Amino acid sequence: MGFLLSISRLIDSLNTYTGKFVTWLTLVVVVISAGNAIFRKVFHLSSNAWLEIQWYLFGAIFLLAAGYTFLKNEHVRVDILSQRLSERTQVTIDLICVFLFLLPVCGLIIYLSWPFFMLSFETMEQSSNTGGLIRWPVKLLIPLGFLLLALSGVSHLIKCAAFLAGKGPNPLARQNTKSAEELLAEEIAREAVQREQQAGVK
Repeated sequence: MGFLLSISRLIDSLNTYTGKFVTWLTLVVVVISAGNAIFRKVFHLSSNAWLEIQWYLFGAIFLLAAGYTFLKNEHVRVDILSQRLSERTQVTIDLICVFLFLLPVCGLIIYLSWPFFMLSFETMEQSSNTGGLIRWPVKLLIPLGFLLLALSGVSHLIKCAAFLAGKGPNPLARQNTKSAEELLAEEIAREAVQREQQAGVK
C-alpha cells in the first residue's frame, strides 16, 4: 500500500502543477480577450489567429484542469442520499463509481480522440479561417486532458482503498469547512449588504 500511495502522491503532484499552471492561462485569456476587443473597437483591427488562440486557451483551461478539480474534490456531486451514509459507505461508492464509470469513460475518450489528433497532426491541419492557426495542438488537449483526469481517478482509487484498509485519511473529506460555492455565495451576500448600507447612507 505504501508503494501505491507514493504513486498517488506523484499523480497528485502532476495534477497540482498542471492546475496551478492553468490558473495563469486564465489571466492570459482575459488579456487576449480584452486586447482583441480594444483593437476591434478602437482601431478597427481584427485577427482570426488571436481569436482562435483565445478559444484554444479557453479549451485548455477546462480540459487540463479537470484532473486538478477532481483532486481537490470540487467537481459537481449529487450527495442528497450518499451524505446520509457512513464514511466507509461513501468511500466505497466512490471507489466503485470511479472504477466502473470514470476510468472507462476516460479510456474511451482517449481511445477515440487519439486518431482524431493524429490525423490532424500528420496532415498539419490548418484552420479554415483566413490567418487561422494549426488545429492539432488544440485536438491534442482532448486525450491529454482526459489522461490527467484518468490519472487523478487512479490516485483517488488508491486513496479510497487506503482509507478502507485503515491506512489513510478519508479522501472525500473537505479540505476547507466550506465549499467554493458556499464561499462565493457568502461573498455575494456580503457585497449585497454593503450596497444596501451605502444606499441607506446616501
